Amino acid sequence: MRELRGIGASPGGAAGPVYRLAPPPALPPLAGTVDPDTEKATVRAAVLAVATELTRRADTTRDATAADVLRAQVMMAQDETLVDAADIAIDGGADAPHAITDVLAEHRAAFEAAGGYLAERVSDLDDLRDRLIAACLGMPMPGVPNPGHPYLLIARDLAPADTAGLEPDLVLGLVTADGGPTSHTAILARTLGIPAVVRCAGILDLADGELASLDGASGVVVAGVSAQTVTTVNADRLAEIERRTRSQGPGRTADGHPIALLANIGSARDLTGEVEGVGLFRTELLYLDRNDPPSHEEQVAAYRDVFAALPGRRIVVRTLDAGADKPLPFLRLAEEPNPALGIRGLRIARQTPSVLSTQLAAIAAAAAAADAHVWVMAPMVATAAEAAAFTESCREHGLPTAGVMIEVPAAALRASQVLCHADFLSIGTNDLSQYTFAADRMCGDLADLLDPWQPALIALLASCAAAGVEAGKPVGVCGESAADPDFALVLAGLGITSLSMAPRSIPAVRESLAAHTLDECRQIAEAALAAPSPEAARAAASGASRRLPLGGGTGSPS
Repeated sequence: MRELRGIGASPGGAAGPVYRLAPPPALPPLAGTVDPDTEKATVRAAVLAVATELTRRADTTRDATAADVLRAQVMMAQDETLVDAADIAIDGGADAPHAITDVLAEHRAAFEAAGGYLAERVSDLDDLRDRLIAACLGMPMPGVPNPGHPYLLIARDLAPADTAGLEPDLVLGLVTADGGPTSHTAILARTLGIPAVVRCAGILDLADGELASLDGASGVVVAGVSAQTVTTVNADRLAEIERRTRSQGPGRTADGHPIALLANIGSARDLTGEVEGVGLFRTELLYLDRNDPPSHEEQVAAYRDVFAALPGRRIVVRTLDAGADKPLPFLRLAEEPNPALGIRGLRIARQTPSVLSTQLAAIAAAAAAADAHVWVMAPMVATAAEAAAFTESCREHGLPTAGVMIEVPAAALRASQVLCHADFLSIGTNDLSQYTFAADRMCGDLADLLDPWQPALIALLASCAAAGVEAGKPVGVCGESAADPDFALVLAGLGITSLSMAPRSIPAVRESLAAHTLDECRQIAEAALAAPSPEAARAAASGASRRLPLGGGTGSPS
């Protein structure tokens, strides 16, 4: 046996034979002479075939997040500028496969240079290129293998079209050599409830069929395990899934302290199963890949669908989180040298205030026609003055509960002042980590800095939670760290009042909280806060948890 180490991206254990993603088609040598009309027709036929297949997958997948990403890929494929640029390359002597490769290479370089959201889409472009080339050559599309029995899928990375069709009963776990804990692969794995490890060096050295096990929490992969180990690990996993499926009710600690467990969603399609409410309703899916903003009526209809699905429950709507690294054509924003530090989120209102005012009016109209408790929050708030201005705008539109996201360290450090104006805080740990450690979320080589167990991040979380306790106002976490059952204990102990995550992650977090009293969570949080490194914080919290009487005791150990 040999141990490989990556970054845990989706909790849970799994074991079985490994099989790798089918390789992309090899680009053939450039044809000596080409018929431009034939090659242009080949490009158009390939675009139609790939768009049709991706649309089929989007329509049939059960995961709404994957469906949205797939439809964005379809829009990329059907973009007239891509076909026009391919025509120009063909007129210059290229055949269809090389024209597509050259054009998408230029798009790829532009996406990487932009960073942020667009950099996250580079793998989507690579997948699109491979599918278009396969269609041009009349070859099968690259994709996920089907050996006829359960297995662990290993790959350099996964594209949305690959993850969209994954069946958890067949693909027991995922391990990738690239990527990071906030990549779309990691997010979709958590959404599907599939244990996953990313950034695992050496994983592609394993041969197809070799037995291995993975721990999606610690990031440890063990190659060369026995058949008995595979049986034991998977039996434990099934028992855990069954136990957590039976777990129902609101989130609370063993002594009854409530911790609201909410869902992160992008549309009404993401609402699967019973949830306490929504802690993060991402509204930017309405805006992406459009030349014109969605109308007031279109927005009202989309928001009403979500509000009507959860009468009497809290729904926290995040206003448009786009701009700069998530460019929207209709905003006509100027090119920026560092998009991650530019006009994004609430800052869009500095240049185009009508976008925010139209959205707030639409949210208010939809809320007035529903029984849900609608809260609204702004992303990328940096100062108390910005919080005050946003809150005032919400009040003017008839939205009584207005809060802000804490993603910028300046806002975290001044959380008490921010809460003088905002009704609540919601901490986005993904971006807060990125800005705290000056580490791009998509830079795999810096993924260790984005570990939520970093003591500096925990200290900022503690500061925000303390400000909430002092002000008597709720402070939640809606970043990916909220889905970690162990880290949830730390957050509860710090004084966080709600945790928002992919719906499939809720049962595991509910079970973890129910096994510890609030005082025990506080001891676990203190142990993590005192640690000098993320590894030490994780170990200290785990050690503190093991020393405590689990299962619902109400007293603290002496």
